[in-house]
Amino acid sequence: MFEKVLIANRGEIALRVARACRELGIKSVAVYSTVDAESAVVRLADEAVQIGPPAVGRSYLHIPSIIGAAQKTGADAIHPGYGFLSEDPYFAEICENEGMTFIGPKPDVMEKVGDKATARDLMSKAGLPLLPGTVDPVNTVDEARDIADDIGYPVIIKAVAGGGGRGMSVVWSRDELPSLYRSTRATAQAVFKDSAVYVERYLEAPYHTEVQLVCDSHGSGVYFGERDCSVQRRHQKLIEEAPSVHLTPEMRKDIGERAVAGALSIGYTGAGTMEFLLDHDGNLAFMEMNARIQVEHPVSEMITDCDLIQEQIRVAAGEKLSVTQDEVVFKGHAIECRINAEDPDMNFAPTAGRLDTYVAPGGPWTRVDSHCYPGWTVSPFYDSLIAKLIVWAPDRERAIDRMERALAEFDISGRGVKTTIPFHQRILRHPQFRSGDVTTDFVEQFMAEEKQLAAATG
Repeated sequence: MFEKVLIANRGEIALRVARACRELGIKSVAVYSTVDAESAVVRLADEAVQIGPPAVGRSYLHIPSIIGAAQKTGADAIHPGYGFLSEDPYFAEICENEGMTFIGPKPDVMEKVGDKATARDLMSKAGLPLLPGTVDPVNTVDEARDIADDIGYPVIIKAVAGGGGRGMSVVWSRDELPSLYRSTRATAQAVFKDSAVYVERYLEAPYHTEVQLVCDSHGSGVYFGERDCSVQRRHQKLIEEAPSVHLTPEMRKDIGERAVAGALSIGYTGAGTMEFLLDHDGNLAFMEMNARIQVEHPVSEMITDCDLIQEQIRVAAGEKLSVTQDEVVFKGHAIECRINAEDPDMNFAPTAGRLDTYVAPGGPWTRVDSHCYPGWTVSPFYDSLIAKLIVWAPDRERAIDRMERALAEFDISGRGVKTTIPFHQRILRHPQFRSGDVTTDFVEQFMAEEKQLAAATG
């Protein structure tokens, strides 16, 4: 097992990793920018090193500073959390070259997974279902048009190196394909430094389903169920649930086993997520794989009683998985609401400022993952996520009731700071959400309804 882990991240995930290390008897090292000097993880970690100014390019994305902090403190492993450098094969390779373990997959495996065309090809060969489309990049407008004509409109053009909902364009007709093909390639080059794109059938109003898995270096893998992440806006998730109400136990077992087999077929180690789209006939199609722990991992932990961060650390240290598939028992229902410092009434514009009040909810089976406290300043330099509220109950209806109660208790206020708590409360009251029949276009429809109602009432 490792002696000291440097956490190359900030916010709630850095605090989450530090707590996992503490329980495993591992010393932790926090890194922080100048505006994060008073962050909770700096106080909790065994050591802390300042790595630069607020700009991420000079701090949390500045590899020399992070490697230097690890060397200075004698860390023998680096946990990247999610975002930032978590899926950067170059960073993982540097860690290896410097004699430190990167807590994640090997650089070459991460590179395969990060290239969406390559990942689609590999997972298709491993037996995972795909939507009709290409597995290789599409290099010309004419080629894209021929493919679209063959599989039928609408189609979606996606950046091979894309992620986070960026680098995608839906094409509804033949006439608009040339301009959208060129603009998507230009966006991909500007954002990801790679203009390659592929084309696949666009599935209208699907359910977003993802399988959580962990693989060790001894050839074993375990899936920890699936999550439904259909409540999203501009491909950014807002509410996540486990398990999906749309999968039967037989479907769950089938897609879980296929996901693990796909990961093991490429030598994957560590925590990862296979993302799928589920249509209304119950057909799943592989979309992409995330080679890291995800924001919404707590809902999987809540229904399996497993600590995924600790599992991730153990397998990175060369240990075998602590559980077998037969020992993973799915129980009850969990929901997570992402509490962002955003103003939903202003098109979800990020807000920033000092938190005068921060009172987190409590009670049975209620969990809050957050780095915030009264007096903490929400910075404009970073992601707007300030807390994750997670609840568990024996069934979905009671989980929704518990989440409504917990949201009502959550008190966050400060000059200039607005949160998504009221928005979540309205979502949870909506009959369609209560029914469970929520697809990826639900939030847009919900917001349109609210806008119409506001206009009608003056």
